[in-house]
Amino acid sequence: MRFLNTLPMENKCVWVIIILFATLYPVFAEEGQKNGDGLILKEVDLAACIQKAMENNRRRPASRYAVEMAEAQHRQTLAGYWPQINARGGYQRMDESPNFIFPASSITILFGSFPVPEQDVKLMDENSYKASLEATWLLYDGGMRKGYRQQTEGLVRMMKQESRRTDLEILDSVKRLYWGAVMANTIHRIGRDALARMETTLNLTETMYKEGSGRVKKTDWLDNKVMVESLRAMIALLEKNELMAQAALANTMGLPWSSSVKPADREMPFTSFMDPLDKLVGTAYQFNPDWAKVEAGILAAEGAVQSAESGHYPKLALTGDLFKWWNDYDGGMATERNKEGWTVGIGVEIPLFSGFLHTNKVAEARARVAKIKEEQFLLQEGIGLQIRDIFLSLNAAEKSYAATMAAMKAAEQNRSLNTRAYQHELVDTEKVIRAQLMDSLMSAQHYKALYDHIALQSKLALVIGTEIMKKLEK
Repeated sequence: MRFLNTLPMENKCVWVIIILFATLYPVFAEEGQKNGDGLILKEVDLAACIQKAMENNRRRPASRYAVEMAEAQHRQTLAGYWPQINARGGYQRMDESPNFIFPASSITILFGSFPVPEQDVKLMDENSYKASLEATWLLYDGGMRKGYRQQTEGLVRMMKQESRRTDLEILDSVKRLYWGAVMANTIHRIGRDALARMETTLNLTETMYKEGSGRVKKTDWLDNKVMVESLRAMIALLEKNELMAQAALANTMGLPWSSSVKPADREMPFTSFMDPLDKLVGTAYQFNPDWAKVEAGILAAEGAVQSAESGHYPKLALTGDLFKWWNDYDGGMATERNKEGWTVGIGVEIPLFSGFLHTNKVAEARARVAKIKEEQFLLQEGIGLQIRDIFLSLNAAEKSYAATMAAMKAAEQNRSLNTRAYQHELVDTEKVIRAQLMDSLMSAQHYKALYDHIALQSKLALVIGTEIMKKLEK
């Protein structure tokens, strides 16, 4: 087609970008009325989309269970500070009663010596029942329990930050996918408007070449016809992309595959972002979940160092035992004094030599702390660089938004002037078709720049955190 050959290469690619663009931004769905195709359609605003996503997305329960697991592990370590009390009971039967042999001897008295024969003394009955209550209370452990407590406390903080990261990612996805669906609808509308104008121009071209002065030829009408049918095929693809965008958001929100939602908004907003870069970077470390997760990891690693160091110190514990014994025999060992009682004691365990096991455990734990701290420096630079990239991209997007708006208005005016001139055969068919295409192309580029600006703001909220974004908005 001759008029396309006159366009710059970047403008030839814009329609391809339009077709592919809508497929990148799936959208959210909510329950509503079913249409003839079995799809569930309902217009929902962004706030309702976010609320529904937080209720339905399966990633949130998974992250919450991870937090509950970490908290349960933390409570397990706190159990070490309490006395450990166990009740025991049992029955025992021996093949025969135990005995004690008192050897034969003699007794010497005033008038002589009298022999004493060997005596077989029964100690207890064959059947015995015993119940006991045992208690152990660790009084000193060299910091072992404190180290374990610190490790699990760090793990809880890490899982909470991971859960917060999940919420931020869901929020970012909903925002981008919602406005992506609005973008898909806008591109579809631009395509329909372009097709309608091209069809009008086609009818006008046909009338002019059949009834006009002869300046417009049938080849012009055929070129126009080819473009109209090409656009018609493209519109069908854009329509499919819009429907898939709506269905994909529903899937992202955890709704059934047959669900689909039309966003309530029809236009994308533009909000200028003018906060200084150093302010964003300086405050990001207070709210970025990855940064908080690394700090929690350092806390846990330092707890591991303390637990490893406790292997060099003694352990001191208080023990106690309360018991009751039932045996039918009343002699031997089965006396009333022996059948019940209690004991209290103190036990000490002193490590003397373990083949340098604990020394190397301490060295390993300290190396792990140093490793995480070095990774924290890398993360610090990475966050700053990432925010700088988004910041510069936002500035570029704002400039692109202003430039494409001016280009869109100029293209619209140029299309209107060329259409009126074509009706009086003052311009060629090729020029009016090119003007109509440029109008649609510039509109698509403008709305794409607008969407890029919205997506970058959402990405910045993901990197920094919603708390700091709300603070900056205030």
